[in-house]
Amino acid sequence: MAGKKSPWFWVPTLYLAEGLPYALAMSVSVIFYKNLGVSNRDIAFYTSLLYLPWVIKPLWSPAVDILKTRRLWIWTLQLFAGAALAGLALAIPAPHFFQITLALFWLVAFASATHDIAVDGFYLLATTEREQSFFIGFRSACFNVGKISAQGGLVILAGELQRRTGNFALAWTIVFTLAAGIFLCLGVYHRWVLPRPVIDQPAGEDSCTRFFKDFLVTFSAFFRKPRIITLLLFLLLYRLGEAQLLKISQLFLLDPRAAGGLGLTTTQVGFVYNTAGLIAFIFGALLGGLVVARRGLKAWLWPMLLAIHLPDAVFIWLAYVQPASVPAIGTGVAVEQFGYGFGFTALMVYMIYIARGEHPTAHYAICTGFVAAGMMLPGLWSGWLQQQLGYQHFFVWVILATIPSFWVAARIPLEPEFGKRN
Repeated sequence: MAGKKSPWFWVPTLYLAEGLPYALAMSVSVIFYKNLGVSNRDIAFYTSLLYLPWVIKPLWSPAVDILKTRRLWIWTLQLFAGAALAGLALAIPAPHFFQITLALFWLVAFASATHDIAVDGFYLLATTEREQSFFIGFRSACFNVGKISAQGGLVILAGELQRRTGNFALAWTIVFTLAAGIFLCLGVYHRWVLPRPVIDQPAGEDSCTRFFKDFLVTFSAFFRKPRIITLLLFLLLYRLGEAQLLKISQLFLLDPRAAGGLGLTTTQVGFVYNTAGLIAFIFGALLGGLVVARRGLKAWLWPMLLAIHLPDAVFIWLAYVQPASVPAIGTGVAVEQFGYGFGFTALMVYMIYIARGEHPTAHYAICTGFVAAGMMLPGLWSGWLQQQLGYQHFFVWVILATIPSFWVAARIPLEPEFGKRN
């Protein structure tokens, strides 16, 4: 392997760079637009559409294999994301800032989704099987550190800057300028530090034609799986309630108490929801992986369904009681996010179950597209629905919206020992 460098030099920063733009597009954008006065309906609708690159990612992922090297894709996309974030920072004071910044968030989202493809492919080419096994948990941790840095650190920084300057536009301009600088530095660093594995080469000239033939065979094979309609409904409906809650929960925490919210500051939301909540989610996901490995998915499917859905009722309590205690609010959010992380494990493991057989990698990628669609589509209407119902009734609706996932879970095929560690 030419240009071999220790993975310790690049795996942590590479997966940090994978988590940052995802969090910026999916979560930070929600608080950013709320701070700048955009309505809940528009925030939920347009930021939910940012899921689209991850929905359709399997359709253009072969381009990363066919055109140039994965190494080139990685550092080029990081520089591109940095440039888009710099443009976003400059566009905040503009008269039509919403349309301009939204277009730039789209560029960040497409760059992030394509970057995911290149990073995961490069990781397999630039490491040995032993290194892959050793770093698998570490790279996941670095991805989540990237999310915490964006959702927690950058949001808290924006809140503190606003408190000092009294100007949200200026605060977010500084934050996105900082984020742009981070990505530009990452692009330059990875241009220098990433190894150059000999097998990281673009595919041959006939690869495009061969790909389309193989893609049609692979794609059609996925939809010929037994009980495919039930499988797809499970992927789409498993998080039907959570998908609506996810877009509205931060808006609820930020909205003034007179409007039915909790009136937290941006700094408090950055800590309560995007730091403590995300850490609770990670611990829930880790516990979920451990228990599935011990007894298999079938034994834990229903407990995980209950764990991901029932804690949503925390937001009903928060909406009706409107507690003033930040620790009480934080505890409630942590409980909900822990249950989300624990229950989310079932969906991740079941995607592996669906992808078994021929073409497992491609079929798993198709599953991730449907899972992303299951988050995007309910999010589109969640802001409008919340404005029609108010926060109290909306959170009751979220609980009712979890019922279809129980219905379809009772009908999915699942082998008793699947997921259990031998």
